[in-house]
Amino acid sequence: MLVGIVFWVLAVVAVAAGALVFVVDSMARATYALALSFIAVGVQILLLGQSYLGIITILMMVMEMAVMAVYMVMFMGMNPALMPMDMTHGKKTAIGASAGVFVLLAAGALLVPWPERRGAPPEDLTRALGLEIMGEKMLVMAVVGPVMVATIVAGVVLAAHRTRYDRLGDDLRRRPADDPQPGGVGR
Repeated sequence: MLVGIVFWVLAVVAVAAGALVFVVDSMARATYALALSFIAVGVQILLLGQSYLGIITILMMVMEMAVMAVYMVMFMGMNPALMPMDMTHGKKTAIGASAGVFVLLAAGALLVPWPERRGAPPEDLTRALGLEIMGEKMLVMAVVGPVMVATIVAGVVLAAHRTRYDRLGDDLRRRPADDPQPGGVGR
């Protein structure tokens, strides 16, 4: 009973946070709302007994949203990420399409006869699910993830030939900033 209540509360949180992505007026707030929505979905997956998928969903989406927020601050500065903006384009088309997809998926979930379980679940469900998803490549993927993050960080470091320390000095107090291109934050 309690698991059912928590599941439905998380469902409401996930849908409400997903809707907030299109309601809030900044990219940073939309990022946090999307992260909250995916965390709620990840906890729902955990409640369904799918530990591996639940944890992966939570970790993957939180890291993705964190990277997105870092890139917003790094490339846009904190002010543009929080400035009011309209997060939707083609509102009527988007609302119509999303309502149609929702009705279609709900009808499929309610009207299609669900199959009966055949056999028993494997002894180690998490291992079996990991092998089904990744096959024997799990170790490779565990190594590729950090390598990809290191590649992204190295690419950003190499692309940014001047940092705020170059412009403002080691103690970040040089005024005016030594900007090669005027018109930035310190106009």
